[in-house]
Amino acid sequence: MSWRNNCIAAVLWVLLLPGLPAQSESDSLVPDPNAATESSATPPATPPVAQATLLEVPPELDGEVVSDPVWQAVEPVRGFWQTRPFEGRPATEKTEVRVAYTRETLYFGVVCHDRDPQLMIVADSRRDSPLDETDSFQIILDTYHDHQSGFVFGTNPAGIEYDAQVANEGQGSGFGGGAQTGGSGGGFNINWDGAWEVRTQAGDYGWSIEFAIPFRTLRYPSTDPQRWGMNFQRNIRRHNEVAYWSPLPRQFNLYKLSLAGDLVGMEIPSQRNFKVIPFVVGEVRKRGELGSVRTGDAGFDGKYSLSPSMTLDFTYNTDFAQVEVDEQQINLDRFNLFFPEKRPFFLENAGLFAVGDSGEAELFFSRRIGIGRGGSPIPILGGARLTGKLGNTNVGFLNMQTEDLGAGSPADNFTVARVRQDLANRSYVGGMFVNRSSTGDFSELAGSNQTFALDGRWGIGKYTDVSGFVAGTDTPGLAGDEYAFKIDARYDSASWLLTAGYTELGENFNPEVGFLAREGGYRKPDFLVFHRWRPNFGGFHELRPHVSYRGFWTLDGFQQTGFLHVDNHWEWRNGYEVHTGINFTREGLLDDFEIFPGVVIPPGTYDNREGQIVFNTNEGAWLSFNFRTNFGGFFNGDRVNLQPEVNLRVGEKLNTGLSWRRNASDLPGGDFVTNLGVLRVAYSFTPRLFLQTLVQYND
Repeated sequence: MSWRNNCIAAVLWVLLLPGLPAQSESDSLVPDPNAATESSATPPATPPVAQATLLEVPPELDGEVVSDPVWQAVEPVRGFWQTRPFEGRPATEKTEVRVAYTRETLYFGVVCHDRDPQLMIVADSRRDSPLDETDSFQIILDTYHDHQSGFVFGTNPAGIEYDAQVANEGQGSGFGGGAQTGGSGGGFNINWDGAWEVRTQAGDYGWSIEFAIPFRTLRYPSTDPQRWGMNFQRNIRRHNEVAYWSPLPRQFNLYKLSLAGDLVGMEIPSQRNFKVIPFVVGEVRKRGELGSVRTGDAGFDGKYSLSPSMTLDFTYNTDFAQVEVDEQQINLDRFNLFFPEKRPFFLENAGLFAVGDSGEAELFFSRRIGIGRGGSPIPILGGARLTGKLGNTNVGFLNMQTEDLGAGSPADNFTVARVRQDLANRSYVGGMFVNRSSTGDFSELAGSNQTFALDGRWGIGKYTDVSGFVAGTDTPGLAGDEYAFKIDARYDSASWLLTAGYTELGENFNPEVGFLAREGGYRKPDFLVFHRWRPNFGGFHELRPHVSYRGFWTLDGFQQTGFLHVDNHWEWRNGYEVHTGINFTREGLLDDFEIFPGVVIPPGTYDNREGQIVFNTNEGAWLSFNFRTNFGGFFNGDRVNLQPEVNLRVGEKLNTGLSWRRNASDLPGGDFVTNLGVLRVAYSFTPRLFLQTLVQYND
C-alpha cells in the first residue's frame, strides 16, 4: 500500500470508528448550567484583584469559616468560571474565598457551597494525592509576579495536603513533555513539600477550608507592598466541572500564570527559615553460621533562607533510604530507559535546572549523581544548593561530592551553575554550566566532563512560543561534533494546538551528568496538529482529532525510527473516554538486535502499521477500569500489547490499583511473551499517616 493510501486509511480509522452508545443531554451528569448561583453571566474582561486583610488575631485553624467571626469580618471574593464542561459559563455552585494574613502567616478561608453535599466525591486522603478525580480546591501563588513560576496548595474534603512548584507556566509537564524527573524537573514539581497546614469541615452548606501558609515557606521579593499573581481552581467531580476565579480558556490549566488574577495589600516583615532534619539508620543481617552483621549510619539535611528570595540547602552523608522503589519497565527497543529522580534533596527548584529536549536529551539529570558507571550506587558525602531570584534573574548553584570506592568507582565532584533572565510575555534567556571532575587517588582514570548551554523562549502574543537551546560538551579523548541544538515552535489556542521542531545532536555530544536516550548523534524533525472540538450532542464533552510525527536519522542519513500517529479522543461528560488511533512505524537497524533472549532481528528497514485503542470509565467512581492495546505489525511480524488496569476505592481511606502489561510477539526470528504486573495498595489513617505498598511481578 502506498504512503498516500496509508494516510487515507488512517483518517478513515479515526473519523469512522463508532464510539460508545450515544448519550442524550438529559442523561449526562452535568446539571442545567442556567441553575448557576454566580451573580454575573459574563466573565470579567480583565483579571480580577483580591485584597488581603491584615489580622491582629489569627483564626482558629479548624476548618470552620461560615460561623467564625474572624473570617466574617473579611470581605470574600466570588465569581468562578467554568473551563469544563461549558467554557465561559458561571460555575454551577457558589464559592467564596477570603484572604487574610498576620506578620508570619498567610491565611485563606474558603466556603465551597454545594446544594447536594451528600453527593460530593472524596477519592483519597494521602498527601499529594491527585486532585483531578475528587471534589477539590487549589490555590496558585505567583509570589514574584513574573507570570511564570509559582507555588500550588490544594486539598479535598478529606483535608489532604497537596503542594507543588510550577516553573515556565507548567511547560514540560503537559502534552508531549514532562519526562525530566517525572514531574520534578519539568514545569510541574509535585515532589516539593512545604511546611503549611490545612483543615476542612463539611456541613449542609457544602464544605469549608482553612489554609495556613507561613511566609517562610514561600519565596518572594524584599519589597512592600507585595503584589502577587493568584488564581483558584474548584473541581466539582460529579459534574465533571472545573472552574477558576480568573477565567481561563479551555486549553490552559491552573499553571497559566500570565492569565492569573492579582493579590495585593500585603506588607510582610523579612522572614528567616532555618531547618535541620537529622537521620539515623540501622540494619541487622543474619548470615547463617557467620552470625549477625550490624551496620549503621547518620547524617542530616538542612535549609536556610538567606533572604525571602534566596535559599541555601545543604546535606551531609546524604541518606535516601526513604525513597520509594522504581517502577519496572520492559524495554523492547534499542535505546536507554528513563527512570525519574525521586530523592528529596534534588527535587526543590528542580525545574530551574531543566534544559534540553525533555526525556531524550537532558543536559543535567541529577540521578547521575551517586550512581556509578556500571549502575551501582555510590554514597554521597555531602553538598549544597543555592537557588532563588534576584529581581528578574533566576540563579541556581549546586555542588555535590561522592565517596571514593576505588578504581572501579572513583570519587566525583559535581558542579552545576544556572542563570535565567525573565523577560516580558513569557520570554526568557538563560545559560547553564555542568561539570564532573574525578577527585582522590584514582582521579586520572575517570577524568572530567563539562557541558555548556544557552537556552531561551520568546512569547509571541497570547498563544505562540518559540523556544530552543544550543549546547556543547568537552570530554577528554573526544574531538569535534560535540554539539547539540533544538528549535521548537508552539501555537496553543482554544481550538488548535500546533507544534513543530527540529533537534540535532553531534556524534560526540556527551553530557555525562545528563541523559541521552539515543547516543551517537541524530537529526530529529517532529510536528503535531491537534484540534479541540466541543459538540453539543450525544453527551460529548470534547473530540480531539490529531496527527503527530517524529523521525530520527543518523548524521549520515540512515533513518533509525519513524512514527506517524493519527488519532481521535472521544470524551463524554460522564467521564468515559475512548481513543482510536493508528500508527505507521519504521525501524532501521544497522546491526543485529537481540530483542529477547534467543530472538534476533537482523539489520534492515522495517515498515509496519498498528492499531491503538484506549478506553477508560469514569475515574471519579469508586470502581474504574482503564484499558490500552496496540496490535499489528512489529519488525515485520505481529505484536499484541494489552494493558488493563482496575482501580478500587473504599471511601477516601483505602485505594487499590492492579495493572498488567502483556506483550505477545510473533516475529520471523522467534516468538516471545512478556508480562509485567503492578499492585498498589494504600490505606490512610489520617491525611498525614498512611500505609502503602507496591508489589511488582516481572517474568
